[in-house]
Amino acid sequence: MDLDTVRTFVAAADAGRFQEAAAELAITQQAVSKRIAALERDLGVRLFTRTPRGAGFTIDGQAFLPHARDLLRVAERAVASVRTGSRPLRVDVLTSRSAQSGLMRGFHRAHPDIELDVMMLFDVETAVAALRSGAIDASFRAVAVPGRPLPDDIESVRVLDEPLQLLTGPAHALAGARAVTVAQLTGHRIWMPGIVPGTEWAAYYEDLVAAFGLTIEATGPNFGSDALLDTIADTPALATFMGGQTRLVWPAGHGLRRIPVTDPTPVYPHSLLWHRDNPHPALAILRAHLAATATGHDDAGTWTPDWVVPR
Repeated sequence: MDLDTVRTFVAAADAGRFQEAAAELAITQQAVSKRIAALERDLGVRLFTRTPRGAGFTIDGQAFLPHARDLLRVAERAVASVRTGSRPLRVDVLTSRSAQSGLMRGFHRAHPDIELDVMMLFDVETAVAALRSGAIDASFRAVAVPGRPLPDDIESVRVLDEPLQLLTGPAHALAGARAVTVAQLTGHRIWMPGIVPGTEWAAYYEDLVAAFGLTIEATGPNFGSDALLDTIADTPALATFMGGQTRLVWPAGHGLRRIPVTDPTPVYPHSLLWHRDNPHPALAILRAHLAATATGHDDAGTWTPDWVVPR
């Protein structure tokens, strides 16, 4: 069904005269008549009765009018959902408790008038495909994994280096330390069941292991952060890595310890990715906000893999 004919029908119904509808739509009265006639042919009914005093409804015209208004409202909402500037800024973060999510909460506090859709995609390939298709406007990722460079039409900028911390239970051998060096972690079992082969975070931890001879185990199913915390709290032989800005809450009885890692401090690099032709006005505001609030990168005493994109 041609929406122009539906729009013309509604205008004529509201005006009561084809001539006034024509003036409202900036078309000729003849064009109004042709559109109404085409709509009537499509529907197989008469919508108006023509009289010297104007256009009157038929019973079918009265029945069709509320549905015609609904059609136009749906069409307007459909256009608004994809029109740049009139739809929310769609941003991908890895998890709701991550530092990336924290960056977006900070952006929302600074710009509460900007509507946001925050979503969580799985890996960098999925995120890049969504950026290129327009399904999302921006994504936070660690880039670029060796052998998988970003496409030429995807831009990125480093926005946060998040220090890793060691998380232990109260009975772990390192639980009482105020800080631990990377060398002190050699021989300790670091359990991270959330590492998935082929992801950018898997590549990060593979390089960390190779650089410092650590033992990171990704065995067993990933039941989520609550199960991870329970296991770490109850198992003296296990510890795990956690981002310094990851927000987690655990029961007081767990007695978990978050311990800074030094000499060097491994940092997880978060970058913002976007499509270079994306015109959403809020995207530029987000980038400016992150640039203004970004911390230092590649500071002395920190470590990132060689493949991490510099600032």
